[in-house]
Amino acid sequence: EVQLVESGGGLVQAGGSLRLSCAASGFTFADYAIGWFRQAPGKEREGVSCINNSDGTTFYADSVKGRFTISSDNARNTVYLQMTSLKPEDTAVYFCATTWYVSESSWSLRSEFDFWGQGAQVTVSV
Repeated sequence: EVQLVESGGGLVQAGGSLRLSCAASGFTFADYAIGWFRQAPGKEREGVSCINNSDGTTFYADSVKGRFTISSDNARNTVYLQMTSLKPEDTAVYFCATTWYVSESSWSLRSEFDFWGQGAQVTVSV
């Protein structure tokens, strides 16, 4: 059974940092892509970042480039999202999801991903 469990969310002041973790099980982690999405109240779920574990390619939304870093630890079957210089507009529920492989044109499409975690709340105060 595929399982994805997010952790590391919380409340932080603007300008602060948080690290989200996505612990995966039930599939060959090193062969798959893991993406991070977020959904703010009243808004569509949007792609934040993604990593292809098979070749290490990474992708970022323009809104987080230079502030967020995605990384993967194949030994722990865990993907991390290091978030720095957080802004109030980063407030959302953050989800991780998995699929086989993504490209520049597909990484941010929700429909490309087969399994999802339950989400972790990130709140950035002014």
